[in-house]
Amino acid sequence: MRKLVKMSGLARRHRRVRAKISGTPERPRLAVHRSLQHIYAQVIDDVAGRTLAAASTNEPAFREQATDKLKAGNVDGAHAVGQLIAQRAKEQGITTVVYDRGGYPYHGRVKAVADGAREGGLIF
Repeated sequence: MRKLVKMSGLARRHRRVRAKISGTPERPRLAVHRSLQHIYAQVIDDVAGRTLAAASTNEPAFREQATDKLKAGNVDGAHAVGQLIAQRAKEQGITTVVYDRGGYPYHGRVKAVADGAREGGLIF
C-alpha cells in the first residue's frame, strides 16, 4: 500500500510552475532558488540538461564587492546577483530567457533578481 504524503505549498507551486516552463537552447530558463541566507540563479538549457551560467551570493566574486548595504540575504544582494547572472549569460551569447521563480512569490528578493537581470540586459 502506497503512503500518501502531503506536499508543502512551495513544492506544489514549484511543480505547477515547472509544468508550464521549460528552457530551450534559443530561450533558456533563468531559475531562482532562495534560502534564508543566500540567493542562487542559474540559466539552464532543459533540452540538453546543462547549466549555461550561474551566480549566487555564496561565491567569491560576490563577496569581494559586498559592503554594509550589499549583503547576501537582502534585496540589494539579490539585485546584484541578477546583474551578475545577466553579465555571465551575455558572455555565453544568451539575450532572452524565460523566468522560473521556483514556486516563490514574485516579490522581494525573487523580484529583485528579475529586475537586476533586466537591467543587465536580459529579455524575458
